[in-house]
Amino acid sequence: MLADTVLALGVNHKVAPVEVREKLVFCDSDVPLERLMAVEGCKECCFLSTCNRVEVLFVSDSPEKTVADIRAFLFSKSGLGSQEAEQYTYLHQGRSAVNHLFRVASSLDSMIVGEPQILGQLKQAFREATEEKTTGVILNRLMDKSFSVAKRIRTETNIGGSAVSISYAAVQLAKKIFGSLQGKRVLLVGAGEMAELAAEHLVAQGIEEVVVANRTVERAVTLARRFNGKAVSLGELVEQLEYADILISSTGATDLVLRKKDVKPIMRKRMNSPLFLIDIAVPRDLDPELNSLENVYLYDIDNLKDVVEINKEERDKEAEKAERIVTEESLKFLDWLGGMEVSPVIAELRAKADAIRDAELARTLSKLGNLSHKEQKSIEVMTSSLISKLLHDPIQFIKLDTVPVRKQVKLDMVRQVFGLDKIRQDPDE
Repeated sequence: MLADTVLALGVNHKVAPVEVREKLVFCDSDVPLERLMAVEGCKECCFLSTCNRVEVLFVSDSPEKTVADIRAFLFSKSGLGSQEAEQYTYLHQGRSAVNHLFRVASSLDSMIVGEPQILGQLKQAFREATEEKTTGVILNRLMDKSFSVAKRIRTETNIGGSAVSISYAAVQLAKKIFGSLQGKRVLLVGAGEMAELAAEHLVAQGIEEVVVANRTVERAVTLARRFNGKAVSLGELVEQLEYADILISSTGATDLVLRKKDVKPIMRKRMNSPLFLIDIAVPRDLDPELNSLENVYLYDIDNLKDVVEINKEERDKEAEKAERIVTEESLKFLDWLGGMEVSPVIAELRAKADAIRDAELARTLSKLGNLSHKEQKSIEVMTSSLISKLLHDPIQFIKLDTVPVRKQVKLDMVRQVFGLDKIRQDPDE
């Protein structure tokens, strides 16, 4: 069945801890579309990499082999064995894969249900795939449909209204720790989208000062200016810790930006006043050993799962509506996909019937002698009408079943009954 050629293979926050996910991070300049297309059996593919997931959506006519090779590729630099790779991945096929993609696009599969960032990330992944020409008829239609499903869910439910982003959850964690953020100083490490969102939420909570540390000082200045804050270079990070109450880190660095040995001397200067570190980067920015220092409290992205869920009841109610839409739209897409299987059989059936009609018509007209053009036309119309009427019920028989398994049985039956799989012979024989 054509639907079974659509698959989604990946790693996310539900199946793997952050220490596994960070081993699979691909940098922006290392989108592996070309290498994925080189995998045997991979006909189309799209690659998505975010702080909480690394996922390949692909089409394959030999799924078992392709799945094994794509999984091996994703974990090739992780240092994990094949058994662990299988343990930490999820695999969806056919209807399950379609349903999964629609849930991802609609943020139903996100750590924070309703967060809006994932849709933009998915659109960017699709844009890269189309630029590299790694998608075709099936994935182009599927990805476009996922965007329209996400839009429909935003329109028909209030899931976005009660949503919180990862950055928002980080700020809520800080509030839970301090009770109030009034008068607190926050050090943001990184100047990307996550840091910007965190700054917006922090300022709304009455933070006294926002300091932005970034490798590119110009970007730090731009972000700090938006919030009347201060910009510093990443090299000044350690000395800035002396004055900060909270540090939220979200860089794209491939290695730790802050280690235990850097912070230990600073804690003496701070007279051991509490320092709260929130690491929302993948790979992690902050040394896990920092938690062993007295009065240093480190939380990583997985700890955000434990943050009190805001508007949980409302989100769950809206998510239930969204799941219904996902199911409905998944069935519509599978109907379209099923139509792609049906169309060739119908075309072959019509072609065989027309070939028989044409041969018999030519033979009959040659025996009838001198018929007028009008008489010949009448016979042609009559035979064409006979063919259409005879084929009407078999074609409806194929089209009307929406259950993929039964549809495939019907297609096989029609091909056998009408001899469509036989080598085409001369109709005269």
